[in-house]
Parts: sequence; C-alpha cells; structure tokens
Amino acid sequence: MQAKEAAERLGITQRMLRHYEKTGLLDVRRSENGYRTYGEADLRRAGRIRDFIATGFSTREIRAMSACLSDEGAGPCEGGIAKLTEKLEHIDRLRADLETRRNAVLDRLSVLKAELLKDQTPDGSNRTGFSDAILLIQSKKIPASAVSRLIDKK
Repeated sequence: MQAKEAAERLGITQRMLRHYEKTGLLDVRRSENGYRTYGEADLRRAGRIRDFIATGFSTREIRAMSACLSDEGAGPCEGGIAKLTEKLEHIDRLRADLETRRNAVLDRLSVLKAELLKDQTPDGSNRTGFSDAILLIQSKKIPASAVSRLIDKK
C-alpha cells in the first residue's frame, strides 16, 4: 500500500512516516516508479514506533531499542523492559519536580492573597490574624496552603 493509505491506517501523517524512514527507524521498499510501498510488517513496525513516541521516547531512544520494533521473536525484546523502566523512572522524577514547583506556586499565591486581604481592611486593623499568618508562613512554621484554605472560605 502507498504512504497515504498507510498513514491513514496508522492514524499519523505521511510526513511522520517519512520521518521514521529518515531517522533510520523504518526501511520502506520502493515501487518501480519510486513510490514508497508499505507491507503489513512495515505497518506493525511503524505502529510500534508511533506507540513508543506517544509514551515519551525520542527517535534516538527508539533506535537504540530497534529489536523491539521487529516481528522477529515471540517474546519480549532484549532490553525493552529495562528501557521502559528507565523511562518510567524519568517520568516519575519529572512528576515530582512539577509537584514541588506547583506547591511553591500555591504557597506564594497564598501569601499574596493574605497580603491583599490585609491591605484591604478598611480600618487598618488586622483581619482575623492574617498578618500573624503571613509571619508564620514566612518563618516556615505553617504551610501557606493552610492560610489559602482560610482565605478561600471567606
């Protein structure tokens, strides 16, 4: 089958198929007139490439696991489990980093909300101890998220 039909069956673009070929992940036969011709094995290989990319692997990483792309062998590919485990560990590290960043943003947001409410008090007095809460947050004695919950209830 030609590239257009292959791409449609895989749910990707023809450009992606050419990219797989250009990066050495896919070796496609050519017809006499020079058109790429895809067989069922090519589609299965391209589908595996697409799936690895969808799970966060780069084409370089996939190339290192080329044994995982072919139809040869009935069992798991050599090194496939290790590579997938490494990718999962990397994703977990990224997730932890994002959670840390998210908490820092929430803490800062809580402080800003508390300062804004303090500044908006008409008579200049403390509004239910928010100034004290800000000092506690800044000295790390209470988490800012505790103040945020109080502010959101007001």
